[in-house]
Amino acid sequence: MKISKSLRPTSSKVREALFNILRGRIDNARFLDLYAGTGAVGIEALKHGASETVFVEAGRSNVQSIDEAIHKYRFAEKARVVTKKVLAFIDWAEMNGESFDIIFLDPPYHTEEIIEALSALGKSNILRDDGTVAAEHFTKKHLPDAFGSLHKIRDYTYGDTVLSLYEKE
Repeated sequence: MKISKSLRPTSSKVREALFNILRGRIDNARFLDLYAGTGAVGIEALKHGASETVFVEAGRSNVQSIDEAIHKYRFAEKARVVTKKVLAFIDWAEMNGESFDIIFLDPPYHTEEIIEALSALGKSNILRDDGTVAAEHFTKKHLPDAFGSLHKIRDYTYGDTVLSLYEKE
């Protein structure tokens, strides 16, 4: 399994906290894992009862690792891996009527991609009306309280990592 050296997987502590926060919402949910990396978060969503996970990852070696993990855990029928950049995927999903109950994103910490992705999500209709967006980011990156139709409901801090949760207004 070859994984990009620049990859910073979501820690098991943060992953556990995320699924504790999402408890009660994950069962039968359609889950979108943006910047999927190793696919650990999307796989965990399937383990917690998500009906489907769509993994979006631009790095081909990471896509191969996600595919391997999906097959290892026998989730091939409940998973789809899309090799695309996140903003292009959001546009594509919008044009094709895709929608999700939970959207998780964990872009590279020291870029503006989190702002760009949340802005695109806030302008799109790919989050279902009662859905949740969970954005993982560095504590020094303060995120606005709103992005288009998305408004922040809460921040959870774990060391140098923050999970910001957004819902539709």
